[in-house]
Amino acid sequence: LQSNSCGPGFAEESTSSEEQAMIKITGKSYLASPNLPDFCGCSPGWSSAFYGAECFDSEVHTYLKNLGKQKSSESQNIDAKKVELEQLLMMETKNYRKTIKFYQKLLQKERRSKGLETKSMLPKLRGQLQEMKSKVQFLELVKKYVQAKQWGVESYVLPTVIHSGRADTMDVAPMDESSLLLYYNTEKHQCNSQNGVRVLQAGTPLGLMAYLYSRNAFLEGYVQQFLYTFRYFCTQEEFLQFLLDRISSTLSSASLDPSTSLTKICNRSFYILQAWIEDCYSVDFATNTDLLGTLKEFISSKVASLNGYGERLLSLLEDASARKSGNADLCSGVDKCEEESEEGRKRLHSLCKKLSEDVSKKNFYWKLSKGIGPTAQCQRPHTGSAVLPKPCCSSFTEESSVSSARADEVGPVLLMECSAQQLCWQLTLLQQEVFNKCHPVHFLNSRALGVKDKCLAVPKAVSAETVSLKVCNLFLSKCIQDQYLLQLLKNADSISTWVAAEIVTCHTTKWQVSLLSKFLHIAKCCYEQRNFATAMQILVGLENLIVRQLPAWKILPAKVAEIMEELKAVEVFLKSDSLCLMEGDRFKTLPTIPSAHVLAMHVQQLETGGFTMTNGAHKWTKLRNIAKVVSQVHAFQENPYTYAPDFKLQSYLRQRITRFKDADISALAADNCANFHQIPAEKHSRKIQDTLRRMKATFQ
Repeated sequence: LQSNSCGPGFAEESTSSEEQAMIKITGKSYLASPNLPDFCGCSPGWSSAFYGAECFDSEVHTYLKNLGKQKSSESQNIDAKKVELEQLLMMETKNYRKTIKFYQKLLQKERRSKGLETKSMLPKLRGQLQEMKSKVQFLELVKKYVQAKQWGVESYVLPTVIHSGRADTMDVAPMDESSLLLYYNTEKHQCNSQNGVRVLQAGTPLGLMAYLYSRNAFLEGYVQQFLYTFRYFCTQEEFLQFLLDRISSTLSSASLDPSTSLTKICNRSFYILQAWIEDCYSVDFATNTDLLGTLKEFISSKVASLNGYGERLLSLLEDASARKSGNADLCSGVDKCEEESEEGRKRLHSLCKKLSEDVSKKNFYWKLSKGIGPTAQCQRPHTGSAVLPKPCCSSFTEESSVSSARADEVGPVLLMECSAQQLCWQLTLLQQEVFNKCHPVHFLNSRALGVKDKCLAVPKAVSAETVSLKVCNLFLSKCIQDQYLLQLLKNADSISTWVAAEIVTCHTTKWQVSLLSKFLHIAKCCYEQRNFATAMQILVGLENLIVRQLPAWKILPAKVAEIMEELKAVEVFLKSDSLCLMEGDRFKTLPTIPSAHVLAMHVQQLETGGFTMTNGAHKWTKLRNIAKVVSQVHAFQENPYTYAPDFKLQSYLRQRITRFKDADISALAADNCANFHQIPAEKHSRKIQDTLRRMKATFQ
């Protein structure tokens, strides 16, 4: 893949000054104190929490072992391996970018001239793009593996980690590892010692925090799992203070020798702190000003004067705050180079996916004994430009030409005029906008927020701020919990209510049949596109008690009515297994939006039962399973939908949903005669006459 023979028009590009600078930076030796190249992108990511030790397979180990061996003098030099890896990754990314540009040119040429030669080259180029994408992703995985191996200590040093942060070390009795952590042994693993592997089973809060410094903590996925679940056994303030104490006690005495324990503890503390900020800023620091203030004060007073990494952390906090508030262009110049590099690779992957995948192949077909065809046969034809996916805008809050009064005037007419696919796409984009703001931590401890099975337990008239956290609170009492899940579930409830309200307000049975058919086809299209959230919201609206009793169901075409059973089967599928959407590799290539309520119920089921053992140690196996389930939130957010937004239609949908979100369906239905089984007047009078005739005959 280093050389490329894609055809004409593929001009070689010289290495840019930015790339040369990056190569030069990576050529520096790793010093004991943290520096920019070492600490670029510390968050292990969702795959670490989901796959654990399996995230890095034997191929990664072998590749890193053989990397740089062509230079015998540097075969054991990890710094040389890092430099070579960075150069390989940069070169493959550059070739990847050039191939995509060439593909775009061919695609435009094929659309204009429709030449056979160009058309035959496109499939080959798609295959080459996929190979390049796989190569870049593999090199990024190797890079993450190299980062994960740094700065860890052996398990017998963990008591030293605890003592290193205490000022009263002389007065504290010595601790051994067995008093902090509990392990169980497993069979021999291909990448571990001959005596098998020790797997963490439980630990005290102090022991679990100390295990973050273990040599294999990153490789096992422990760090990411810890960041998702530590709130069950310690508060954000306690965790931050634990990290700051270790930094304070080791920063000034850490030598330039990276092999010393103090240096490893210092650098691992910085590494974990940055990973925490990168991954959980929105749920921990953005909602807790005191916590953020404590961290900024410590960095300014203790770190900045001794280590240039303090400026890096402060810039990271500012950028995270800007992203949280939507001001992404306020990023500082210190991080721009690194962020552009990482974001550029993500855009390349996304662009390659959009170019090489056919939208028609993205359908998720649910197999039933009485299966029916895809919704495309029931939809209006679209132009080619309308079918092609386009990058969706970052914000959908632009003003639309459709006013609220205009939306009320149009009523459900626009719903009938648009195809099911058009409505599916725009509802999916609206749902994605809400889903992308959530975090895996939002789905934890949902019982304390009043979330129960079947429906949202919080009344519509009650605000999220008034929810008591004293009932069924699994987090520590002083742990601050972000309540965005309530907003997510209320949004789902609003869409379900809107679906029911649109149907019961139709003034004729014929309109009701048409609208029922429309919503059923929208729901089918949604789940085929793996937007299970909107599909289940529509199902809840259609299963409303008032809606299910409408006479329109009796005259609904049989094939359309079968979609209802199909949706129920999908609901059973979603509830059957907490990881059903993560099976296989489809979730890696196809965008997915899960049902928030179903996911919350799965997490609640895992939270059932005690979190501690008889000796008071917290069950890490239980916490690890919870982290694995919620990690799929970040997995799905990495792969967004790329439909072209229709702001006019989105504005109309928003206004209709807002209008009916608090509606009383029974009251709306009572004002509409189409919602009742009507007896014709002639038939009614004939029944009265027959009854009078029978009564008269009994008296004769």
